[in-house]
Amino acid sequence: MVDHTHALSFGAAASDYDRFRPRYPEAAIRWALDGLHDARIVDLGAGTGILTRDVQALGHQVVPVEPDPGMRAQLAHSTPGTTALAGSAEAVPLPDAAADAVLVGTAYHWFDREPAHAEIARVLRPGGTFAPIWNIRDDNVDWVAELGRIAHLDDKSGNTVIVKYADFGPSFGAIETREFPHRTTLTPDEIHGMIRTRSYWLTASDADRRRVEEELTELLATHPALAGRETVELPYRTLVLRSRRH
Repeated sequence: MVDHTHALSFGAAASDYDRFRPRYPEAAIRWALDGLHDARIVDLGAGTGILTRDVQALGHQVVPVEPDPGMRAQLAHSTPGTTALAGSAEAVPLPDAAADAVLVGTAYHWFDREPAHAEIARVLRPGGTFAPIWNIRDDNVDWVAELGRIAHLDDKSGNTVIVKYADFGPSFGAIETREFPHRTTLTPDEIHGMIRTRSYWLTASDADRRRVEEELTELLATHPALAGRETVELPYRTLVLRSRRH
């Protein structure tokens, strides 16, 4: 069951979301798009346009689709010349066979998958590519695992994602997977800012927010890999699942 309260909580923090959330490595996007050039790409669940801008930089035409009006407004601000369509994965406001590929940046887990798969297949041309992408924090690093515990960050391991999302429905072929190393550089204040864009924080009580702030401040001040650092490298593993429409 999709928790729409959490899924639609991000608009209240759209500006910070766009500022602090990680971008996507170019190699991962190129692999997701499977050799396409100058293609029409739908960015489904586009948020503030982080993935949209990365795909545009590779020379593609991008059509962002996003249900949250706050996120759409931030996308328009951050991505000049681009306006997101109001829509969802389950109701995409595009005609049949309108796209060469559909990408999803760290949002597929919010989809109601059965109707979403039918809609994605409808808007893709035959042979078109569907590729969800996740930036997954590398919890093999001990302080990153502790960060996840403190802030109730529910990102899963790459293997868990592959097992959970192993089927895109009858309209799609076999799923290929690939993982890419990635990292972002943040100040301690920016780590606090990033945590405040997470769905747990945005829907938490004041008491829970205070606990997160206090424990995160302590982690940043006392962990040997973090204490006294002006900037911190937060490691990710970017996972791509890729399939073609029949």
